[in-house]
Amino acid sequence: MNAPPDRGRTQWLLPVLSGLFIGTSYIPFPPWASLFCFVPLWLFWRRQTTFKAVLLGGLTTSFVFTLIGFNWVTYLLHEFAGLDWPLAVIGMLAFALVAHLFVPVAGALWFWGHTRFRWPDGLSVALMALITTLCEAYSLTLFDWNFGYSWYGAGLPVYHWAEVIGFSGLSALTLLANLPLYLAWQHRAMGRGKMLLASVLLGVAMLNLGGLWLKNRLPSPDASVRAVLVQGNIGNPETLQAKPGDSFREEILRRYFALTDQAASRARGKVDFVLWPETAFPTLLGEDFKNKVYPTILREYLKDRQLALVTGAFGVDRPTGLLTNSIFVLDHTGALVPPAYSKTILLAFGEYIPGEHFFPQIREWFPQIGQFARGQGPTALLKLGEFRMGAQVCYESLFPAFTRALAELGAQFIVNATNDSWYGDWQEPYQHMMMTLARSVEFRRPVLRATNTGISTVALASGEILQKSPINQEWAAAYDVPFLKSPPATFYQTWFWLVPTLLWGSLIVLIAVGLRLRTPRKTCFQDG
Repeated sequence: MNAPPDRGRTQWLLPVLSGLFIGTSYIPFPPWASLFCFVPLWLFWRRQTTFKAVLLGGLTTSFVFTLIGFNWVTYLLHEFAGLDWPLAVIGMLAFALVAHLFVPVAGALWFWGHTRFRWPDGLSVALMALITTLCEAYSLTLFDWNFGYSWYGAGLPVYHWAEVIGFSGLSALTLLANLPLYLAWQHRAMGRGKMLLASVLLGVAMLNLGGLWLKNRLPSPDASVRAVLVQGNIGNPETLQAKPGDSFREEILRRYFALTDQAASRARGKVDFVLWPETAFPTLLGEDFKNKVYPTILREYLKDRQLALVTGAFGVDRPTGLLTNSIFVLDHTGALVPPAYSKTILLAFGEYIPGEHFFPQIREWFPQIGQFARGQGPTALLKLGEFRMGAQVCYESLFPAFTRALAELGAQFIVNATNDSWYGDWQEPYQHMMMTLARSVEFRRPVLRATNTGISTVALASGEILQKSPINQEWAAAYDVPFLKSPPATFYQTWFWLVPTLLWGSLIVLIAVGLRLRTPRKTCFQDG
């Protein structure tokens, strides 16, 4: 039967409520509603009798939480794409409609399965939660975010379980925890509902205690590196000015030299290396350019100070002649130390045009979009003396498989060079920072992160975050970073595919059960 008239008028508030819960539970907000954020939407889905309503309900939720949690895209469209603010706002609204389609897709898949196979109510609810979890895990998003990062952002010890199941596993666990709370709400007037609520609260408490145990059992570091991180506060206008033929390069180098000198002079003892951000060096680096004017100036500066440098800079890919977005190592004499690393996971519509390899004519239509050569992936480590460093450029840090490959190569710590100046100073710098530093927990290796405009910092293998730089200010600081010379593989590193296997295996089992227990066809669902 149809919902009562009063419920029909108000039921659309439920998807909105889920959107509000999700959006205000993601970084930089605390994860206050993460464990029950999908409950209102699932209640809504269970009350619907049409595919259209389920789809629109999911789209409403994703639209609302994207507006709240990712409104920095407005600034990106204004700054990166050059759109006027009204057009940037329109672009943000369009982005919110398509950015997180995993929610309506999950609803559509569940609704189709329920109506097609007539799953029993209990099984149907379980599959609704599992399908939502899997759709989130395989969603295509601008940033590969998930619900696990919020626990790290809040500093709750449960995040240490990422060394066992990864932050993607924590995300799946968070979403699945919505299921018992959904059932607790359904049975809130009975003892069963209270028991379910108490069980979830007890489980969260136990996981946090377990997280503290995981942290306390970490092996003691047996080595240390003293690094100076430099944030030049070189925004986008300055970066664009520094392109070939502009004298502003000298000002950029002067700024980085001055900040490096200040921090190195305050450091206690010898500095092992200095880390500059993505494309910090304002012209081409590499063997083919080492005798050019600005590389020569850099070499003489490092030799004079007896400083080693790890820096982001543009290079050139010899086979294609295209620019690369790279990280170079120079020793204390200013000599380049091979191998350099070139960014592999490029930014769509910023560093390449999707599909241009198959349809080269697209490049003629959008000549203003960058065209960079891809690197070889995480196949080699940066080396400086006895240090073995895994390199990431910008948002390559968001892909656990990338950092896992570096860990498999024996990286002692990770160096990340980033430019976040396109995104404003409200949300994205904090989201990106936490998602990058999360790799320190999954693989128990320190992460050193230098950005152009903030936030630059270091995360230890324990996940502890050291001094953070201010946003949009010149800054530099020295860090003593302890690490293990031969770090062991974490459980997550070894059993990387365990959680996806368990999720897909559970889906297959539940669907098989559903085929055996299908109920007579009904004309409507039970109310949530």
